[in-house]
Parts: sequence; C-alpha cells; structure tokens
Amino acid sequence: MELLYQTHSPYARKVLVFAHEVGLAPSLKVIHHETSPLWRNQDVYAQNPLGKVPVLIRPDLPAIFDSDVICAYLDTLHSGRRLIPVGGESRWQALRIQSVAQGLADIGIAVRWETARRPEPLRYPDLCSGLIQKLTESYDWLEKELDVDTPIHVGHIALATALSWLEFRDLPSFRGRPRLGAWFEAFQKRPSMLATPLLGDTKDEKD
Repeated sequence: MELLYQTHSPYARKVLVFAHEVGLAPSLKVIHHETSPLWRNQDVYAQNPLGKVPVLIRPDLPAIFDSDVICAYLDTLHSGRRLIPVGGESRWQALRIQSVAQGLADIGIAVRWETARRPEPLRYPDLCSGLIQKLTESYDWLEKELDVDTPIHVGHIALATALSWLEFRDLPSFRGRPRLGAWFEAFQKRPSMLATPLLGDTKDEKD
C-alpha cells in the first residue's frame, strides 16, 4: 500500500504513528506530497477529491482518505489488540478523545491562517481570539478527562500528534496542565513518535 503523506501534517502523522503501533508500517510505501489550499497537487486530487493528505492507496481497491477512516481500516488488518475498541464505554472514550484531538488540529490550522498565513490586512483578530479560546478550553477539558492510565488507543495517537504539531507551529500552548503535560512527555518518547518527526513548512507554490 502507498500512503500519500506530508511531513508537517498532524493528520498524516497520526496515520503513520498508528501504522507503527499496530505493526503495519513496513507494509506502507510513504510518499511525501506538498498540498495547501493555494497549491493544487494533481497527484493528490487524482486520489482524493478534497485534495488533502493522508490518502491510502490500496492495490486494486479504491483509495481511502481522511485520517480517521484510514486508521479504522488499518485496525482491521492486524491481529493484535484493536486500537479502536469495538464496544463498551472504552470505545466512546477513545472516539471522543480522537474527536477533540482532531478539533485541536483543525482549530490550530485556522489560528495559523489568522496569525501567520493570511495577508495581515485580511486577518480577523476577534475570530482568532475565539479560536484560541477553543484551544485553551479543550486543553482544560483534557486535563480532567484524558484517560492517562489506560492502554493506548486511537484517541491517544490523535492527541499526541495534534499536540506535537501545535508545539511545532508555536501555537498557544497546553503546557501548565500537569496531567496532560506529563502524559504527552511520556507518549512522545514512544518509538512510533520518534520514527515520524515533523519536518518542513507549508508551501503554497512549487519551488
């Protein structure tokens, strides 16, 4: 299988960390693709009408896109413990942590547009303030609600990769929340995280 990837995408990294955690990373050919709303990558659009990575290309089967969907698919391909619990309250806990983590990445990208990416005369400070409030409220919620002592699940992977990306982009910090910070420090030492470092910057045009 081929994984269309981006070395500075929290969503793509989530998939690759997941693949490492379930032992499927050797089955993937990882191909870096630059994408942005201002750069139409034809190779990516050929597989995903949204023009976004990650995309999983399967031999003789349709491509799968969106990190949640790809992780769900990968979780059916291994024989170990499922990282997306199949039932009970553990399933809903994993999925709600994943949901908050995905929201953190989405909001972080929006904050970047309002602080660094959009031309300064077009930025909307009040919107940016509201977005940052969503980040800080989510950090506070995670400080209370994150299941720090349970076996690893998809929500943990989504959260670790989102938090790592927020720090990589120097966005409003989650630090100062001791439970969350200690959990993150431990998680980012996992081999799956060490094998998938964030690299590079967004490009809006070809070199």
